[in-house]
Amino acid sequence: MSNQKLPTIRDVAARAGVSVMTVSRVVNKQSWVSPATRAKVEKAIEELNYAPNATARALAGGDDRRVALLYRSSTTSAYLGELLLGGLDEAARHHLHLVVEQCEMGASVEEVMAQIAQARVSGVIMPPPLCDWDELIEELTRQGIPAVAIAPDQGRAGLSVVAIDDRQAASDMTGHLIELGHRRIGFIQGNPQHRSSARRLEGYRQAMAAHGLPVDDDHIVEGDFSYRSGLEAADRLLALPAPPTAIFACNDDMAAAAITIAHQRQINVPAELTVCGFDDTPLAAAIWPTLTTIRQPIRDMSRAAMTLLAGTIRSQSDEAPEEPRLAKLDCRLIRRQSDAVPPLHQRR
Repeated sequence: MSNQKLPTIRDVAARAGVSVMTVSRVVNKQSWVSPATRAKVEKAIEELNYAPNATARALAGGDDRRVALLYRSSTTSAYLGELLLGGLDEAARHHLHLVVEQCEMGASVEEVMAQIAQARVSGVIMPPPLCDWDELIEELTRQGIPAVAIAPDQGRAGLSVVAIDDRQAASDMTGHLIELGHRRIGFIQGNPQHRSSARRLEGYRQAMAAHGLPVDDDHIVEGDFSYRSGLEAADRLLALPAPPTAIFACNDDMAAAAITIAHQRQINVPAELTVCGFDDTPLAAAIWPTLTTIRQPIRDMSRAAMTLLAGTIRSQSDEAPEEPRLAKLDCRLIRRQSDAVPPLHQRR
């Protein structure tokens, strides 16, 4: 049996010097292709002996288009759940079918692209950390597959983006804690593969510096957004000779874990220890005490990403490609029961 790789719709597009979408239109006998372009594509198909497959048909358009939400296993269930709720709701409005694809840790760009092709999707949405995978973004762009990034570290040519200002949000929360009277503020970092974690740390440092407060390196501990990592991080912080009077965790899961450790150590929250999170997932209002946090509009971000993706797919069908767009959403501090003024003897 021959190991020769079968030609793909991308190969046909490259040979004919047209976009993948144009090849798809020719394959599916759609009318809005000029005779000259159609002839070029048909010639390339014949020369390559290309056999159209389901991926080509998925790119062709119609009411049964599929789009994929790609995610890593490191994505927390709460965050992924919010993305799904927003994405599913908005997909229906645009007559799109949302499929969910997990990209395994260590997978190559080629493996992920094969996974996308097998899923027969017309476009993809990439939340953190995939939104910052430069090589994957470049390959999607090269192959003409529409994509939208949620919360990337920076904008990229040819890619629509949905984002919030993580730095400012974290600075606002840290400033809130300082205004309450806290001076020793612990910070639990998120997964280092998610660049939003680094941005939130920058916001924390920014607020501390703006108020003339030193940052103790012992008060910054590693986490990975998981509840378990929050337990370990909070345990380290509260075991310090001079523990923080407030803990700001990079997400609600780790903040909830910090409250659990405080309970185990018989530390009253918030009378003796303030704990705050980030995201405002349903967990924040379900635990006791309810969590002061930053409301990141995850569902709305997913909805916005779906709207941008639908617009890009539609514009390709209309042969009037849209320019990439940026949707910047607001986030705000939600104050509940887990923060308070520190005790008098701790205000130093």
